[in-house]
Formats: sequence, structure tokens, C-alpha cells
Amino acid sequence: MDLKVVDVPERSRYEVSADGEVVGFCAYHLIEDGVYALPHVEVDRSVEGRGVASRLMGEALDDIRRRGLRVVPICPFVRAYIRRNPSYADLVHEG
Repeated sequence: MDLKVVDVPERSRYEVSADGEVVGFCAYHLIEDGVYALPHVEVDRSVEGRGVASRLMGEALDDIRRRGLRVVPICPFVRAYIRRNPSYADLVHEG
């Protein structure tokens, strides 16, 4: 399965595609200057359990880091992902 993650700012989300078909997304919205809320992650049932959501989160958080932004992880999956991958803990906004 060929996965690709892209930021789609006009839809306020990162999308993950598998073999060219969008199969999931991580929604975001700006809550203050330089801080994104991450309220929802969703992947199609057809790809559940195959690491697609984790790949989506890793690449989205890497992009957020490159852009110098911080996050408020509202979605339980996002919170759990950051807990399991503490290298992203510095991105969490404590405000």
C-alpha cells in the first residue's frame, strides 16, 4: 500500500491517501496564533489496523513541527499517539 500524507488547508485537514485514494484525515483549526487544535482523526474501515492513522499523525506532526506550530490534541487518538511517541510532546501547547 503506497501511502501519501498532504496538508489540504482549504479543507483544514491533513489527508492520507492509499494508492491515490483518500482513506483518512486529521482535522485541524487555528485557535490562536501558531496553535492548531486537532479535534478529529478518521480512517476508512478498509485500512484500519494497518498503521494508516499512525502514519498520518506522524507526518502531520512532523509538518506542524517544521512550520514552528504547536498543537492542542483534542482527539483521543491524537493524545494517545503523542503519549506513545514522546518525541512529539514538545509540540503540545500548555495554554
